Amino acid sequence: MARIFFTLVKLCLLAAIVIICINIFVIKSTEDKIVAGVSPDDSSITSEEIESLLSVEPDCIMVLGASVKADGTPSRMLQDRLDLAVELYHRGVAPKLLLTGDNGQVNYNEVKAMKEYAAAGGVPEEDIFLDHAGFSTYESVYRAKYIFKVDRMVVVTQKYHLYRALYGCGKMGIEALGAASDQETYRGQEYREIREILARDKDCIKWIFRPEPTYLGDPVPIGGSGVETH
Repeated sequence: MARIFFTLVKLCLLAAIVIICINIFVIKSTEDKIVAGVSPDDSSITSEEIESLLSVEPDCIMVLGASVKADGTPSRMLQDRLDLAVELYHRGVAPKLLLTGDNGQVNYNEVKAMKEYAAAGGVPEEDIFLDHAGFSTYESVYRAKYIFKVDRMVVVTQKYHLYRALYGCGKMGIEALGAASDQETYRGQEYREIREILARDKDCIKWIFRPEPTYLGDPVPIGGSGVETH
């Protein structure tokens, strides 16, 4: 029994080491691509950061979805992502917004809330593209390339989430830079950080085998009008 116990302990330690190593690899391979952002101490984007984002000549700014409130408005995390993306749009970083999130149920629609918020911020509807089947970071990145034909983009989300998104962009052949939207310290962030470690490992493995997303569909190139995606 003792031998079995110590074998199990060794296997658990090995699994923990693998999980930690993959997590570090994803972070270290993408951290230099996070070139702009806001924080609770500094809510403004500098001109130098704008220039860094423009260096890839992005086709669009992709905003990754997050939860919406019961009344259909964006949660605080999602609102912060949208605020930064709208600012970047108005400052000429990219000509289009790609808003991607979960609309898998009739009574739950992240992208509708995102579109309405961006439009209220002065973004013309033809410049807003919606991905209703962005059920995960992996699927959002996959569909950005496959459906929307994105080659270069800026990804907007909180910093802890950017590493995984940017890693996926590299695997999908998208040249991407990140802009972090951490405008405050969010409740439950410690839990998110722990969960994200496992999510990075999971996505790293998924990008090896590259399964198709839940839904694909006909291409809607990001260079046209986004109205047909609404």
